[in-house]
This record gives sequence, structure tokens and C-alpha cells, in this order.
Amino acid sequence: MLLRPGLENQEYSFMFPHLDKLIHFTIFFLLGFFFRLRFPKTSLLYFFLILVSYALLTEILQDIMKLGRSLEVLDAVADTLGLSFSYYIYNKYEKFQNRI
Repeated sequence: MLLRPGLENQEYSFMFPHLDKLIHFTIFFLLGFFFRLRFPKTSLLYFFLILVSYALLTEILQDIMKLGRSLEVLDAVADTLGLSFSYYIYNKYEKFQNRI
């Protein structure tokens, strides 16, 4: 999905400007949350090293592969924000589960 060629905001009628940033945020939020579910004892440092490296690698590959996508710094920012929010939400989820 992240490397798939796309026509920016013209594929479907419901698309709007910067929808791709929302999609990046959502994909990396889900990736981060499920990563924490699977590896709950992973430290914050390793969490970010592994997943931000993956985010940066996908951005670099988009540029190298020349399939209609390009490296965008704001995509990497959206990825990182999604990961940060997932870490925060998972911590809230874990505290809630421990109360029950």
C-alpha cells in the first residue's frame, strides 16, 4: 500500500487534499498499536528505532522505485505522529486493562 502508485486525490470522489497524510497517520497508528500488542515490553527507544526506520525506508523506496510516488517529509512526519499517538493510546489501554 505504501509503495503503490497512486493518482493524488483523484482516484475517488471522496478524496480531499492531504488525505494521504491522514492515511499515513492511520496506517502507522495501527502498525504501532499492534506492534505494542504483540511486543508489550518493547522500550520506547526500540519501538521508535524499529518503526521510524521502517517509515523512512518506505519513503526512500517510494522515491527510488519511481512508480509515481515520491519521498515526502510530511509523510514521514505523519508516520511518526501516528506511531507516537499509538504509543500513547496503548499506554492508556494498558492502564485501563490493569484496572479491570
